[in-house]
Amino acid sequence: MTLPVITIDGPAGAGKSTVAKEVAKALGLTYLDTGAMYRALTLSALKNNIDCDDELALYGLAQKTDIKLKDDQVFLNQEDVSLLIREPAVSEKVSYVAKKPLVRQIMTTWQRDIAKEGGVVLDGRDMGSVVFPDADLKIYLTASIEERTKRRLLDLENKGIKIDFEELKQKIIERDKIDSEREVAPLVVPEGAHILDTTGLSIEEVVQEIVKKCRIE
Repeated sequence: MTLPVITIDGPAGAGKSTVAKEVAKALGLTYLDTGAMYRALTLSALKNNIDCDDELALYGLAQKTDIKLKDDQVFLNQEDVSLLIREPAVSEKVSYVAKKPLVRQIMTTWQRDIAKEGGVVLDGRDMGSVVFPDADLKIYLTASIEERTKRRLLDLENKGIKIDFEELKQKIIERDKIDSEREVAPLVVPEGAHILDTTGLSIEEVVQEIVKKCRIE
């Protein structure tokens, strides 16, 4: 029996990571936070004073950087950076790193290698459109900008990070623009994806809907 590959895409604050974790748990699959991989590389670039617009330097850095995901932890060169990658400084630069073609090329290779045996739930912005276009189930999560800002604000506060609501809202709007307009692997609704607007829905309701679709398909 071939284990399924489930992709969950969507903009910042749509609930991708939280939902993907719970879907994986409900179905007995492995969760892979691909966005954390880009954040870890961005953190490494900042630590090494590498310009996040310098594509060749970022590509060279990626080739010698060890990024590992284990449960809810993210390791950068054996260091647990699970909290550091959520810092505002990383959030401000990750879109610039993620839009570089050479960076996406190496990340896509890593992600496909990790998921080659199936049995995974992956969330990101191009999982169903580029990395796994033949995924068994594709989900695209979205929500209103107000809802997404509230969720991201709560997530940051739970990590001890303080930021103004309106400032965060503008950062999310800017992130949406960068992600949607980048030349390589822009944020789009993948072909064949089920679109779920999670505004006003609980995590449990969204997870139940996705699990139901998985079992039907």
